[in-house]
Amino acid sequence: MQKFFLVLTITFLTLQMGYAQQSDSTQSTTVFSGQVGVTNNGFSIIPSFSLNSPAAILSCSVRKNKLSFEPDIRLVPDASKGSMLFWLRYRLVDHPKFKLRLGAHPAFSFIHRNIIMNGNTTKITEMLRFGAFEVVPSYQIKPNWGISAMYLQGHGLQQHGPQLTRALFLNTQFSNIQLAKQLRFHLFPSVFFLNTDGYKGDYLAVTGVLAHTKLPFTLQGTINQTFKSDIPNNQDFMWNVMVAYNFRQTFKSVKQ
Repeated sequence: MQKFFLVLTITFLTLQMGYAQQSDSTQSTTVFSGQVGVTNNGFSIIPSFSLNSPAAILSCSVRKNKLSFEPDIRLVPDASKGSMLFWLRYRLVDHPKFKLRLGAHPAFSFIHRNIIMNGNTTKITEMLRFGAFEVVPSYQIKPNWGISAMYLQGHGLQQHGPQLTRALFLNTQFSNIQLAKQLRFHLFPSVFFLNTDGYKGDYLAVTGVLAHTKLPFTLQGTINQTFKSDIPNNQDFMWNVMVAYNFRQTFKSVKQ
């Protein structure tokens, strides 16, 4: 697995260098964007998994041309549970209509675990390590309507805990639905199929986002409904609400 991610990273960087040589040699653009939010129930990037607790979420992106670095951090208030993902993503195809994105990340997951010491049970926080990759094609049907798919595969890097997780998402998005002069609604339905160490589940997840064109804050909610699952500790229905602050800054450097 370590060799795989090393080769993938080198490939991404090589592609990025080749692209940069073909682009405008006099100007370089870097985009820094993301959001910081608080939620009543922290969902994982796979929404059938939940922290079952309020959480703070930070997701941001530093993008230059086709390559981006995208941390995704989700933690409960005392940081004893949660996850930290550090995505490296490359837009192999970046046309207005069709896009194809490749990505890989190391991940660190914090879980509660009970251990017995001297006859006493003590709860500790344990860090599990994972490596994962994604393949994401997408197609923009109309300016406010697009479809996409995502294949995500993760590998555990320790002997206990989940060893192999595979997920396939089939997504659509309806954006910029006008509710009022400056009020917009965005809808993101998704059907996904999950396989974790041979346990399987089929789900529907729907996220709605309410935004104001003049304000950096958004209100969003997600529901996750199980169709069928034999995954241990699966919850048939989950939901959350999040208030988020969104930011975006573009930096341009010009070579003399």
